[in-house]
Amino acid sequence: MLLQHVDWLSKREGTIAFLCKYAVARKVLRQVGLREKRRFFGHVYPIDAKAYFNVSVEACLFVLTTDFGNADCEVYDSLDGARPSHKIGERDGFIVSNIGYYEKWRHFRGRDPRYIWRSGIKHDCSKIMELEPLGDGYKNGFGEIVKCEDDCIYPLLKGSDVGNGRTDCCRKVVLITQKTVGGNTAQIRHVAPNTWKYLVNNRAYLDGRKSAIYKNKPDFSLFGVGSYTFSPWKIAVAGLYKKLNYHLVGPLNEKAVVFDDTVNFLSFDSEGEARFVFRLITSDPAREFIEAMIFWDEKRPITAAVLRRLSLKEVARELGNLDQYRSWAQETPPGVVGQMSLGLAERRSGYKAE
Repeated sequence: MLLQHVDWLSKREGTIAFLCKYAVARKVLRQVGLREKRRFFGHVYPIDAKAYFNVSVEACLFVLTTDFGNADCEVYDSLDGARPSHKIGERDGFIVSNIGYYEKWRHFRGRDPRYIWRSGIKHDCSKIMELEPLGDGYKNGFGEIVKCEDDCIYPLLKGSDVGNGRTDCCRKVVLITQKTVGGNTAQIRHVAPNTWKYLVNNRAYLDGRKSAIYKNKPDFSLFGVGSYTFSPWKIAVAGLYKKLNYHLVGPLNEKAVVFDDTVNFLSFDSEGEARFVFRLITSDPAREFIEAMIFWDEKRPITAAVLRRLSLKEVARELGNLDQYRSWAQETPPGVVGQMSLGLAERRSGYKAE
């Protein structure tokens, strides 16, 4: 409906105003920003929807005016705000929450060639798959005492643990049935018979998972699992929390820590590499770039998709740490690549360049 009004106004001069969700206003701004003729300028004034309409939602008075031509939007702190606190707008195909920060660090944009953000384990059956350590056994979500071998059990940090900084111990463990998505689970029968019996006894719960991703997959399948899951060191951030708070997480009880699917993380084979990247990701330039793209009113403000927009290689270049980055990433500098290619050509031809 709002876009229909925008189409109507695009052929005229004037102003339109809506009471709507802040998220809806951003979607309209993105569509307006992607148009060839950017004939609008916006204003967003937050309103207390709970006080006025008795609903819990981030709402605003959204105003669009013609003839300014850049499709950006000024955001105010309240309805009676005299000056905007910041500007939002479309840049490079998505809406950014702080144009100033984004344009300052725009050269950081790009998927990092080495370090890729992942989301944690998805199993959709916490009462069966998540267990509480209890003496020489475990307790599941139904309060039943479970006897399982250690082979398939890993310490688990949930989003609430990471979001509240509880990363040096774990309240729960999780059953990991695969090393890769779609991997064979039947081998559990032989390496961990008690675990297999427990899974079989609770097949009804696992087979009853509604998501289509489990259809036509091996018994007791998981998602969000791969070699990165079992790396000993990780940098983690809780996706549902309203703060960009990274945590360096090492092994617990001599096993790699895994996360639930509300946590985003990077994985590393060594503590040294993890600490180097942690310094990059927590630097002020990197933080400002990421925060320029986060809208804290979203249900899940911090996503792997947003985090992947940052090239840590470019952050390392900005901070003067590019050689260290290349060393950890096992990346050969461009000049060295040329020399290696030349040397290979010389060996093949028997001719040495002067």
